Amino acid sequence: MVTSLKLPHGEVPLPAFFPDGTYGVVRGVDADDLVGVQVPGLVMNSYHLLTRPGVAVIRALGGLHAFAGWKRPILTDSGGFQVFSLIRENPKYGEVRTNEVIFRPDMGRGKLVLTPEKSIQSQFAYGSDIMMCLDYCTHPDDDYDTNARAVDITVAWAARCKREYETQLAQRRLPAEKRPLLFGIIQGGSYPALRKRCAAALIDIGFDGFGFGGFPADGAGNLVTDILALTAELMPDRLPKYAMGLGKPDGIAACHGMGYRLFDCVIPTREGRRGRLYVFDGEGTDYSLYYVLDEKHRKAAGSIDDSCDCPCCRAYSRAYLFHLFKTGDTLGARLGTLHNLRFYMRFMERLRAG
Repeated sequence: MVTSLKLPHGEVPLPAFFPDGTYGVVRGVDADDLVGVQVPGLVMNSYHLLTRPGVAVIRALGGLHAFAGWKRPILTDSGGFQVFSLIRENPKYGEVRTNEVIFRPDMGRGKLVLTPEKSIQSQFAYGSDIMMCLDYCTHPDDDYDTNARAVDITVAWAARCKREYETQLAQRRLPAEKRPLLFGIIQGGSYPALRKRCAAALIDIGFDGFGFGGFPADGAGNLVTDILALTAELMPDRLPKYAMGLGKPDGIAACHGMGYRLFDCVIPTREGRRGRLYVFDGEGTDYSLYYVLDEKHRKAAGSIDDSCDCPCCRAYSRAYLFHLFKTGDTLGARLGTLHNLRFYMRFMERLRAG
C-alpha cells in the first residue's frame, strides 16, 4: 500500500485530506492559515478556473501556485462533475457529446467547449501536481444503460487525456521530479460489472493513481460501502486510491479500511463557516459535533477542544466564539474553518498511526 505521494511541490504522507479551494481559494482563509493548521495540499477545479479567472490569467501569473500564493501540492479536478451537476440540473447549461462537452454557463448566450485535450492542457498551464482525467459522472439513480454509456465515454476520454498528457510532457521536457501525476477515474455507478469493465480498461491505459467516480452515497445519503470496497479492490495496491468528494470523518475511516488514501470534500470548511465544529472523543477517531450557537456556550470559559492546537482553541473561549457567530463577524467563520481543518489533519494523523 502506498504511504506517501512524491509530488513536484512536496511529499504528502498518506492518508491525506485536501480541502477544496474550487476557485483557487479556501473561503475566508489564506495560505499562511492553511500551512499553520498543517494542510498538505489543496483541490482546485479545472472547469471553474477556466471560467474565472481563465487559463490566460493564471498562466501569465506563473501558474496556480504563484497566483494563489500556495507553495504546497495542488490537485486539479477535471470538471467532469460539472458535466453532471450543471447539465443534468438543466439541459440549457449544455450537453455531453461523444467527443466533447458543451457548457453554456449563461444558459445560451455563450459556450465553453471542454475536451479531454483541453482539460489536460489547462491543468498543465495551471502547474498542477495531480491531474484528473475528464470523465462522465452519473447520478445514483441512473440505470444500467446510462452508466454503460458513461463508462464508454470515460474510458475513451481517459485514453485521449493520457495521449495529451504524454504530448505535453514531451513538449515541456519536464525532469522526472517535476512530472505531475495523472489519475484515471473509475465510473460504473452501482453496477459491479461496469465498475470492473471501466477499471480494467483504465488500468490497461496506465495511470499514476485512480479515483472513485460517481457518488459515494446512494439516493438516501447512505455510503455505498459495497461499491466503494469493490472499486478499491479493482485499483492496484501499488498506486494511490482516491475517494473523491468523500468527506465525513466516519466515511473517511471506513474508506481508509478499504484502502483509499486520498480524500477531499467541502464539509469541514462549509461546516466551520456555519459554526458546526468537530471535536475528538478521547484518543481514537471517535468524535462529536459542537454547534457554536448552543446556549450552553454563551458563558463557557473553556475552548472548544482542549487537546486541539488550532488558532481558535489556543486563544479563544467558547463564549467568545458564540459572540462572534451571534454578531455575524467574519472572524468566527475563519476560526471555525481553521478548527475543522486542523481536526481533519489530526484525524489523518491518527489514521496513519493505526
